[in-house]
Amino acid sequence: MDKVALLSLATALPPYIVEQAEAKTKARELFGGRKALFDRLAGVFDNAGIDQRHVVAPIGWYEGHHGWKERNRIYLDACDALFLQAGGQAIARAGLKPGDIDGVVAVSTTGIATPSLDARNGPALGLCDDVRRVPIFGMGCAGGVNGLATAARLAAADPGSRWLYVTIETCSIAIRLDSDDPAAIVATAIFGDGAAAAVVQAGAEGLATIAGAAERMWPDTLNIMGWRVEDPGFAVVFDRAIPPFIEAELAEAVDGMLGDMGVERGAIDRFCCHPGGVKVIDAIEAAMELPVGTLDLERDVLRDCGNMSAPTVLFVLERLLDRGLPERTLMTAFGPGFTCAGLLLERN
Repeated sequence: MDKVALLSLATALPPYIVEQAEAKTKARELFGGRKALFDRLAGVFDNAGIDQRHVVAPIGWYEGHHGWKERNRIYLDACDALFLQAGGQAIARAGLKPGDIDGVVAVSTTGIATPSLDARNGPALGLCDDVRRVPIFGMGCAGGVNGLATAARLAAADPGSRWLYVTIETCSIAIRLDSDDPAAIVATAIFGDGAAAAVVQAGAEGLATIAGAAERMWPDTLNIMGWRVEDPGFAVVFDRAIPPFIEAELAEAVDGMLGDMGVERGAIDRFCCHPGGVKVIDAIEAAMELPVGTLDLERDVLRDCGNMSAPTVLFVLERLLDRGLPERTLMTAFGPGFTCAGLLLERN
């Protein structure tokens, strides 16, 4: 992939804030599964490394029973607002007008939008009627990296074109208090909502240069992470094997991806990772032989926002840019598949 400039980055959060202690109390009050199971797993709220999360519905919403129609209505309303907010900020920070955008990549896996989010919001944002649209579904957390890589590849294929990338996830509406699945309790303890957007262009100067991208998918891992489609809504799939799997497999996958990009691991100054959870961050540090605490910004974002799926790694990148991007940074995120996505950033 030819090098592409990251012109801008923007993030956005929904209006409702839930403190972790409040989430734990409310979840135990409303949990419709076995109370003994909840009490046995309730420590995940205390050990998640999360102080608060932003969500798209007030906490009282969870006191009712909601099916697909209501959950998806909340998803669409929230995504419309967040698309305009994050997308508009990214375009403005790039010093552009909406009419300057040639294409848009929209990534989301927490609801269904047909017409897609880009079609729903392009006119209100001010995008041209001939803008090229690439909506992507199903990437989960990996979409934060893969979506940006897709926008960069499209920009590289048409030098001079400007591509808007937007990712929005409303994980909180998938919280299921009617379930007796332990993964449902974990989701209730860590899920938050958010959005991020960026503008990329080949042959330009920007915040950083996207110098390459790659992906690794492991066979026979479909049941490690994802959604089950059930009558009340999505049911989360989180396998307890995720952290040990990452610790065992990540280094070889990263070395392979970097090899595809012609870079050795020793040339990477900083990993910018999706903070799926405290144990995942610990596993990444162990796998990559990083000193404990190296992924400080990942822990900070997890503490302040929870796991927002795809946008989360862009929140980490935003803080890394504010602090000062090292010479070479490798962004990584895991997703259903089971897959690891990687994107190489170089400081300008």
